[in-house]
Amino acid sequence: MIGRLPLDEQLATLKSVLSRNEVLLEVLERSASLALPGWYVTAGCLFQTVWNVVTDRPPTSGIKDYDVFYFDGGDLSWEAEDAVITAGAKAFAGLPGEVEIRNEARVHLWYRQKFGVACAPYASTEAAIDSFAATTCCLGVRLEPGGRWRVYAPHGLSDVFNLVVRPNPVLAPREVYESKTARWRRHWPELRVLEWPTGTMARGGSSY
Repeated sequence: MIGRLPLDEQLATLKSVLSRNEVLLEVLERSASLALPGWYVTAGCLFQTVWNVVTDRPPTSGIKDYDVFYFDGGDLSWEAEDAVITAGAKAFAGLPGEVEIRNEARVHLWYRQKFGVACAPYASTEAAIDSFAATTCCLGVRLEPGGRWRVYAPHGLSDVFNLVVRPNPVLAPREVYESKTARWRRHWPELRVLEWPTGTMARGGSSY
């Protein structure tokens, strides 16, 4: 099983598997051209590509969108983020998939209004990825100068390859986790979804 390979071999396999999603490769290339600070392509487009390849589905099957996170703590204005979103819309034009760009330094400014609870400011893009509802989702990839892949995977890759979805009760509440996993199971019934830990409460909802 891929999930039992040494980590260096898992990383090599991850790159090989993700490269089968041509839309994802284009998103990575075009994101790199935007030169956003601390950027990653992250969330469903990554782990769902792996699920598709492992279960012999087309690489883009069931992927709703492609998330690009970046971190600009020097300008927290909506106008600055909107300018990046506008530039991204031009950069990603023509792709057969929606690309959503967000400045993770600004999340705490709108989070309470949208979800009714406070979110402490993130210190980095990596910190934002750490808050996903499932540890399996905590995965980010970007292209470094020279085309080298940088992979952020704080919980490793074994669960991703093994189709295991594990709760991450640090921010998203139980209902968000259960809603997401129910949707994923409808498309990938092979998933093994672990239950939310009893008696655990998180700080708030998650938009990702």
